[in-house]
Amino acid sequence: MWKRALFAVLPVAVLLILPFALRPSAPKGTANTVTQEAEKLVIVTPHTEQIRYEFDRAFRLYYQKKYGKDVKIDWRNVGGTSDIVRYIADRFEAAFRLEYEKSGKEWTNEVSKNYKNYRVDPAKCEERRMFLNSSCGIGIDIFFGGGTYDHNRFGRIGIAIPGGVEKRHPEWFKNAVFPAKHAGETLRDAKGRYYGVCLSSFGIAYNPDRFRDLGLPAPKGWKDLTDPRLFRRTEVADPTKSGSITKCYEMILQQCMMESAKDLNKGWADGLMRIKLIAANARCVTDSAGKLVRDVSSGAAAAGMCIDFYGFSEAAFTKKLSGGDDRLIYVMPENGSCVSADPVQMLRGAPNPHVAKEFLDFLLSKEGQSIWLKKAETENGPKRTALLRPCVRKDVITNIPAAENSLPGYNPYEASGRFQYRGDWTGRYFSLIRVLIKCIALDPIDDLQKAWQAVIENGGPEANPEAMALIRKLPFEFSEAAAAGKKLSGTAAEAAAVRRQWMEEAAANYRKAAAIAKGGKK
Repeated sequence: MWKRALFAVLPVAVLLILPFALRPSAPKGTANTVTQEAEKLVIVTPHTEQIRYEFDRAFRLYYQKKYGKDVKIDWRNVGGTSDIVRYIADRFEAAFRLEYEKSGKEWTNEVSKNYKNYRVDPAKCEERRMFLNSSCGIGIDIFFGGGTYDHNRFGRIGIAIPGGVEKRHPEWFKNAVFPAKHAGETLRDAKGRYYGVCLSSFGIAYNPDRFRDLGLPAPKGWKDLTDPRLFRRTEVADPTKSGSITKCYEMILQQCMMESAKDLNKGWADGLMRIKLIAANARCVTDSAGKLVRDVSSGAAAAGMCIDFYGFSEAAFTKKLSGGDDRLIYVMPENGSCVSADPVQMLRGAPNPHVAKEFLDFLLSKEGQSIWLKKAETENGPKRTALLRPCVRKDVITNIPAAENSLPGYNPYEASGRFQYRGDWTGRYFSLIRVLIKCIALDPIDDLQKAWQAVIENGGPEANPEAMALIRKLPFEFSEAAAAGKKLSGTAAEAAAVRRQWMEEAAANYRKAAAIAKGGKK
């Protein structure tokens, strides 16, 4: 009888014990296994698994050493930066609307606009004042990663709140350690609503084998990606899906506007024409900046635009796989890119504010900063994989020995050259640039490429001035950008109508250009 009972119970016992027996042990060098008493931290991020792993491991050790407690980080990954920005904004609107309606007030479109309008005086706007005085939250402590544009906007709206690092550690905020600005780019918010933690440049990833096969010299600047010999051999990414790619496009505009500083309308048109021709050379449009560099390293594409981190990472990975051969090389365009910050910020209503502030402090400490730049398995470096990203602290960049540095000889503070970013030119139009490029270059890309192919096959750009003038046409000049941006701020239907109009006008111009380049044959 007891044997039959044992056999009946045994399968159940195995099922109960098996998950514990197969549970992986904590990686060597990490804090103890998280217990129910562990502190919590909720972070939304576009960062890769490698970055999440290294900072999770290092922060847990840091926190346990300081407080004798473990901490569990709940990483939320809802997509790229653009997806995260929409996710945070939508959830905050829903949370504040619930709070607003609970007070007995009616939610209207006007209230929706006013509560997040940082140009409105809170003393004269009740909903704006209510939002800024509220503890309204969405259950997330930290937004980690992305670009300064979105972090700055969240700070001004009030979605992000001051993290207070500069008050706790004023010695870190000297120009010789962590400058507020560099080459025109803001690296940290004056009110502490976001802090850059690592630096990024924007440039070109190219495959040296493909360029040799095409008889092309290594690219030095953005203009090199418009070479007709690269037709259908490059790759571009959708700026509405990637903040880093939008920044690449903005760098092209900035460089052309610097070259025509006395006529910004011309510089704007030159930059957008350059972007159009880069798109015209593309074999495809991808939603992922990460996929773009993989296609370049594999040889599927000869070149493309990317953030330095993707270029460095893919170059190191493929060089290791190939036994030392360069499958991809990252180039920072000559005087064609700024160095901008990849920030972190604390969100309003953070459910775990103490741990969130400790995380901010850790990221800006020498210990946290070293993780970005040092090689794996070095002191205060990453455990598994070099992250290949320069940190913001100058005193860390300059004091890492070359043997421990994953990017020896690369100092982003020096690499920007003569480039000076002018936020007053294009910074305020970052969202507009995303939409405009999508409408005039990527959505009508089939017609654009047919026009460019017709120009190439019929003597090239110089032999087809009329066709090139049609390709160059824009829906508005730089001086009209503010008014154009307002057209996109209406209802969803109104904004869609504007985008459709820009796309259809561009496509019509490209079809005319193709016909003209072919000698009038349709």
